[in-house]
Amino acid sequence: MHRRAALMALAATPALAQGPSPLARAFAPEGRLRAVINLGNPILAGRATESGPPHGVSVDLAQTLAQRLGLELEMVIVPAAGRAVETIRSGRADIGFFAVDPARSQGIAFTAPYIEIEGAYLVRDTSPLTRIEEVDRPGTRIMVGLNSAYDLYLTREIRHATLLRAQTSPAVVEEFLRQGVDVAAGVRQQLEADAARLPGLRLLPGRFMVIQQAMGLAAGRDPAALAYLTAFVEEMKASGFIAASLARHRIQGASVAPPR
Repeated sequence: MHRRAALMALAATPALAQGPSPLARAFAPEGRLRAVINLGNPILAGRATESGPPHGVSVDLAQTLAQRLGLELEMVIVPAAGRAVETIRSGRADIGFFAVDPARSQGIAFTAPYIEIEGAYLVRDTSPLTRIEEVDRPGTRIMVGLNSAYDLYLTREIRHATLLRAQTSPAVVEEFLRQGVDVAAGVRQQLEADAARLPGLRLLPGRFMVIQQAMGLAAGRDPAALAYLTAFVEEMKASGFIAASLARHRIQGASVAPPR
């Protein structure tokens, strides 16, 4: 299915069809759409309570896609980006929401980005660091979430500082404080929230990277599924769906990605 056919399919209502369509089967061979939802990035998803249902832009997109395809949605909840990648690669999910990174291309086919997120640095008020450019120096220790997009990027780019890794991105600031590390790295919104609730912390101005978040499909599926998913993401951006979802969930620090 080429792009025009994919866009025509988006206008259809497969939920009204009798039984799964060939396109639905291409997405979900097991008969239900399994979407991995990463709670480690608060811009993408979160919970109002520890045991509450997940909510966020990734949940909204997964629910809408499942409805379009006429499929039941099964959300596979994970605490970190690395686990989300593993879940797709192991065949335990059909779609997911990921930062586009070369290290994740094996086993996952990506759409164009749907949102862009800033990566930021957090330090103590007493830190001599005042600019992002000062971080990558010998003796500086940076705490980052294991296998997060920030970890993958900094692993490639940092030349002099030392990287240390917390098990998940939400645990970065806790480990940064507990271990007496110099810098915490992660999604700006998470770091801003931590700085607001914990005294003596500040963010360095600017950003060290921009993360492009895309939808991902398990590799090896029918190309028609990826064409449809790609067109779906473009429609969700152009229609205002993603902007409205971010506003509804009161998400700051992210912007809708430009059209492909």
